[in-house]
Amino acid sequence: MQSIMWDDFTKVEIRVGRIIDASFFAEAKKPAYVLHVDFGEELGIKKSSAQITDLYQPEDLIGKLVVVVNFPKKQIGPLMSECLVTGFHNERGEVALCVPDHPVPLGARLL
Repeated sequence: MQSIMWDDFTKVEIRVGRIIDASFFAEAKKPAYVLHVDFGEELGIKKSSAQITDLYQPEDLIGKLVVVVNFPKKQIGPLMSECLVTGFHNERGEVALCVPDHPVPLGARLL
């Protein structure tokens, strides 16, 4: 594992949001969902494209807390993705979401 300096780590905002809407992203090159993630009053709602269709159905994602990183906005087809929803590949290459195991406030930052 490569090490980074503390100053580099503090530049990354890793926050918690709640998925409030999930739908199939028909225009995506690879199977994906469009997610609307609520980060609370301070940050509001942001959109993301997520290639998590192997393990999740849209209706199962609603209300789920997720861990998100503050990458720059990225145009993905007709969607402007505003954040990166994090996850891990399992042994079959499917993405399992990175999620808090207890409730935390929306927008809370990983310290």
